Amino acid sequence: MKTLAFAASTSKTSINHELVSYAAALMEDANVVKLIDFEMPLFSIDIEEKDGIPQKALNLSALIDTSDLIMISFAEHNGAYAAVFKNTFDWLSRIKGRKAWGDKKMFLMATSPGERGGASVLEMAVNRFPRNGGTIVGSFSLPSFEENFKDGKITNSDLDTQLKSLLAAL
Repeated sequence: MKTLAFAASTSKTSINHELVSYAAALMEDANVVKLIDFEMPLFSIDIEEKDGIPQKALNLSALIDTSDLIMISFAEHNGAYAAVFKNTFDWLSRIKGRKAWGDKKMFLMATSPGERGGASVLEMAVNRFPRNGGTIVGSFSLPSFEENFKDGKITNSDLDTQLKSLLAAL
């Protein structure tokens, strides 16, 4: 299964990038990309009418289309998506002839420094993405990142086993 993985954040120190990189490493054929490499202008119908869909949105769309599974780990900003991810999502949804997620399977994750582990944004995505061409095949929340993730891996054995079991089922 060819997997496209990324964090829904552009932070250079993204804990969600660390989590999605760890999870992707557990898959056989995973391509981890950084959302910063697909940075686009703030969505506006005026920009779309003047300049069309940004090439970086088309590039990310092509990666989605050549993947069997999309794995995203969400940063939670005020209980919702990070602005950069929402902007990416908005542009992907404007490409004619396709749904934002290209009718692909999706494994969604989130983590945060807090005990809820990005639960609000994860729930939002799990409920929303099926309406945008995503088939949710699993989700995982890692609470209290600093306590449960060190040296590139999940240190809490119960949480690590949970993630590995979910991914093995794919």
